[in-house]
Amino acid sequence: MPKVVDHETRRRELVQATWRIIARNGLSGATMRQIAAEAGYANGALKPYFATKADLIAATYTYVFDRTNERVARAAAGRTGLAALEAFCRQVLPLDAVRLDEARVVIPFWQEAAHDAGRAELNNRSMAQWRESMAGWLVQARDAGDLAPRVDVPTAVEALLTFLLGAQITAALDPDVGSPHRLEQQLRAQLDALRAHPGGAVPGAGT
Repeated sequence: MPKVVDHETRRRELVQATWRIIARNGLSGATMRQIAAEAGYANGALKPYFATKADLIAATYTYVFDRTNERVARAAAGRTGLAALEAFCRQVLPLDAVRLDEARVVIPFWQEAAHDAGRAELNNRSMAQWRESMAGWLVQARDAGDLAPRVDVPTAVEALLTFLLGAQITAALDPDVGSPHRLEQQLRAQLDALRAHPGGAVPGAGT
């Protein structure tokens, strides 16, 4: 009997291998040969699944984005407003080794996207999804009386998203400056600026 190949499993294994190599060696160190070896396959085995390295890198970015969204869904379940927003932020910020490795993967993707319209579109779709979620939580907070009256929701979304993405770069480049403790302090300052009553804890929003 011929061996039955689970194509989705193989694609996922190749993407996971790419994620590990980029996190460890950077994008330039992720050759197709190295990725195949990391996944335990012959070099030619990649072609049926990813015709080019660009296709594989895009799939890896999507994988990281989807992993983050899965964590957000679990962390924000049953929460609304600022509590849900804080839970989201904690899943994006590189507060542990896994999330720091994810930052190391998306940073080189952004560099590529700056010069490639297709990758830029993929990134922009992902960020649009995050913006929509963040805006929804801020509107919930406003309706509940938890959002400071001066806060403009679209501006607040952009400011907070810029902080989150910038924190990924800082943590990857300078782990001391971008340490989990310092990022926690910065997040608290960001959220306090949004609250109607700054300094108040948001119930159930922690990790």
